[in-house]
Amino acid sequence: MTRSFDGLLVLDKPGGMTSRDAVDRALRWFPRGTRVGHTGTLDPLATGVLVLCVGSATRLTEYVQQMAKTYQTTVRLGARSDTDDADGTVTPVAEAVAPTREQLEACLQGFLGEIEQVPPAFSAAKVTGQRAYDLARRGDEVTLQPRKVSVYGIDVRRYDYPEGDLEVRCGKGTYIRSLARDLGERLGCGGLVQMLRRTRVGPFHCEDAVPLDADPEAARSRLLPLTAAVADLPLLTMPAPAVAQLRQGRAIPSPGRLPEANECAIVDEDGVLVAIARVDRRARLLRPIKVLP
Repeated sequence: MTRSFDGLLVLDKPGGMTSRDAVDRALRWFPRGTRVGHTGTLDPLATGVLVLCVGSATRLTEYVQQMAKTYQTTVRLGARSDTDDADGTVTPVAEAVAPTREQLEACLQGFLGEIEQVPPAFSAAKVTGQRAYDLARRGDEVTLQPRKVSVYGIDVRRYDYPEGDLEVRCGKGTYIRSLARDLGERLGCGGLVQMLRRTRVGPFHCEDAVPLDADPEAARSRLLPLTAAVADLPLLTMPAPAVAQLRQGRAIPSPGRLPEANECAIVDEDGVLVAIARVDRRARLLRPIKVLP
């Protein structure tokens, strides 16, 4: 009987390939028919943390997608790109004036908090049901609506015009290419991403990632438990009778104080993830919304 694999795997995606390409490479480590999906696209230019959900963990992708992310990026000022990064057609801005470090840092303050951001034309954002990059590659005009994203912090690590090294800590859906583009526009000199590396997604760090040239057995040994996908949720341990009820899709009484969050993760006495439950405060019940095999 073929063994099944379930869990999370942290990849260190190389540059020059799509996230889908990386998933296809990782699929070779597992038996045929194993479900594997990534939890957040990285551009071909970008490297770093790409969290894969394997087997039953694919039902938990949205919880990883919601986690905070950290990026290291080199922004090039004094130029623009049709893709907002160095992989596109780069056009220097004539007579661009080099901002001072003080001007750069002051401008970056305007990107903190909840902001509105227009995704790049060459992105996976959808326009009338189609991917923006498909339309852009055909030469069609792409008009994307701004969306709210959260930026928790931006630090300038190095600045030597035209390049600046930034560390960006942000929430789901934030495009670093859009940040570089908008930063350049506000400074009046243009801007694009020269280099991009995702160093962290929630508790997952690039130091813990598996390289794509890893041996299959070594890669499989690095699978993380399903609980890693719900690290941001309150964790409740339940005895066997309550676990049996949850597996039947039945609500159970909340033991003691209700979790403050609207959802919680429930594990059995061995620490195995059983279900994700919605907290019903009025009835003081935990109602299963996802039950794991």
